[in-house]
Amino acid sequence: MSREVGRLWPVSALLSWLLAWFVALVGGWLPGCLFGLLLAALHRRPWRRITVALGLPLALLATGLPLPAWAWLLPLVLLLALYPWWLWRDAPLFLTPADAFDRLAQHMPLSDAARMLDAGSGSGAALRAWHRAYPTLELQGIESSAMLVFWSRWRCPFARIERGDLWTRDWSDFDIVYLFQRPESMRPALDKARAELQPGSRLISLDFELPGVAASLTLPVGRHRLLVYRAEDLN
Repeated sequence: MSREVGRLWPVSALLSWLLAWFVALVGGWLPGCLFGLLLAALHRRPWRRITVALGLPLALLATGLPLPAWAWLLPLVLLLALYPWWLWRDAPLFLTPADAFDRLAQHMPLSDAARMLDAGSGSGAALRAWHRAYPTLELQGIESSAMLVFWSRWRCPFARIERGDLWTRDWSDFDIVYLFQRPESMRPALDKARAELQPGSRLISLDFELPGVAASLTLPVGRHRLLVYRAEDLN
């Protein structure tokens, strides 16, 4: 059950907050908060549980502040600016650990001419991690959120970051394509990699496996794992 709820994120968080508010309006704030905790337990990841559990208590706390009615729209506007609704089919803002590729550099040396695409580059965390492990690698990111593109360009002056759709961007001119998506994104990622990646190139995923394909290399990264797939093994 929790796996199915996780696939709806962040819609599941919004629904959980609305349900908790409804219970609070009908039965009081304490039953509403307890119901929010119950809904939070349905989520697998700790940070998602915390996000859902704190939704109603923080909202109740904010209701005691002298805020105009329009101020309640600001969080929604900021959320949509950061993460527009049409992007909700992809992963939310997952941050790649800073040391994610340190061990990979020992197992997979790359030439200075190699090109890497961070497909869904978000805040630029992965690009910074790649630059740390491979300082001379040519780095490129693609991100749909205009706000995140602006932010990551400021954080990653060593990389070229464009605004666009990772699913329509051609992957064929890259030696490495990196993904930190969600489980249900891996089937379309496999189909796209089969159609576009050239022999000798690699698809690298943090945490999530390509369906039905064995990784040529798996490395632990703290509580995560890095999975490396060679293009020639995908068909």
